[in-house]
Amino acid sequence: MSTGSKGTLLGEPPEWLRKVCQMSVDAHPRLMLSAPDDVTPRHAAVLMLFAGPEKADPITPGGLPDGADVLLTQRASTMRQHRGQVAFPGGAADEEDEGPIATALREAQEETGLDPVGVRPLVLLPRIYIPPSGFDVTPVLAYWPEPSPVWVVDPSEASRVARVPVHELIEPENRFVLRHAEFGYESPAFLTDGMLIWGFTAGLLAGMLTVSGWEKPWDESDVRDMETTLAEYGMEVRGR
Repeated sequence: MSTGSKGTLLGEPPEWLRKVCQMSVDAHPRLMLSAPDDVTPRHAAVLMLFAGPEKADPITPGGLPDGADVLLTQRASTMRQHRGQVAFPGGAADEEDEGPIATALREAQEETGLDPVGVRPLVLLPRIYIPPSGFDVTPVLAYWPEPSPVWVVDPSEASRVARVPVHELIEPENRFVLRHAEFGYESPAFLTDGMLIWGFTAGLLAGMLTVSGWEKPWDESDVRDMETTLAEYGMEVRGR
């Protein structure tokens, strides 16, 4: 993956999502990870699904309309790996999947019950390598003109399915940085409705906000201990 590379445009986005669809991998350091030459990664895809009015708001930064939201899931606290972690719907590719869009929609339907017929794929963002899991993940950015009902399909895998208002994510008091004291690893982080978003998902959100025009100034010096903060929310560093 080369610095500055962008995704493959699939359809015409609403005006307020246009800049996000042009996001390149250098929007945030978390998006610039590629697999080492001696590693053969497994393929996966996630669905970055936005809902909201088609028309942009002419008086808000980046045109972000009231009611804009993004679909997220929270893994069950009983899972052996990634317990309590907030993520975009998605997962590993199956042999039957005809590319990352099919993977993302299938996984999202299995996790949240959404009707994939109502989802409008907009762009395939460049693949991002996730070292702990060994996956090359393709983010599929999509728009939901008429959202279908969503719910926790399997409580053993997910504790929550939420349509998170984008206006909450951009509030400065909901953003900070997590740092692991021993390894020096840092991650952007968001708090919304009792959910802590960090790692890969937070990196995608942070990159999106950087290019969208929606971002508000926030205290980038607010750095919190990673292990302590994750423990407060029933999570752990493994599987970042």
